[in-house]
Amino acid sequence: MLEHLLEANPADFITVEKSTPASVLDAQYRTSILDGLDVPSDEEAYTKAQQRAARSAFLAITTSQTPQAQKDALAKLEVPAVVKELVGMLTAFDWDFVEQAKEMRGYAVAQLLEETKHPDARIRLKALELVGKVTEVALFTDRQEIKQVGLSDAELDEELKKRLDKYRQLEKEVEGEEVAVLENEAGVEDDNRD
Repeated sequence: MLEHLLEANPADFITVEKSTPASVLDAQYRTSILDGLDVPSDEEAYTKAQQRAARSAFLAITTSQTPQAQKDALAKLEVPAVVKELVGMLTAFDWDFVEQAKEMRGYAVAQLLEETKHPDARIRLKALELVGKVTEVALFTDRQEIKQVGLSDAELDEELKKRLDKYRQLEKEVEGEEVAVLENEAGVEDDNRD
């Protein structure tokens, strides 16, 4: 349908200013066919392409792709320079913060190790305890083992019956106490009448 555009020579095109009103009208009529084809406007196509690029870049960064794939996905994004600068600043801040946190952790552990050589036994013991609580050492970490036991249908039925029997027994005891209380109250009222 539009094969002639593939073979067109750009030198054959004329600008709108140099064309006659009749040729402009003719060109508009010929391109009005595109309106019926539900072809998106250039702005819509550009916006959708940017959205796809942003989605692709986000997925590249948040998934475990190679650093080169992440860089390639980010390079395809067309964003304003201000946004690029802000993202760069925030990324640099984040990395600085992570590096600073690692340094502080290393410093704290090093200080604790130094304190394990202190002459006072109480300080040595506390320093050793804190070193033992460091994640990588995990000497004093409480571990809980969760063991899931699968019960058969018959065993489950039996367990349910036991629990229901306990509740029925409690219900009978409560009912018996309520009856006794009601009888006592009735007796008290009879004593007041005499």
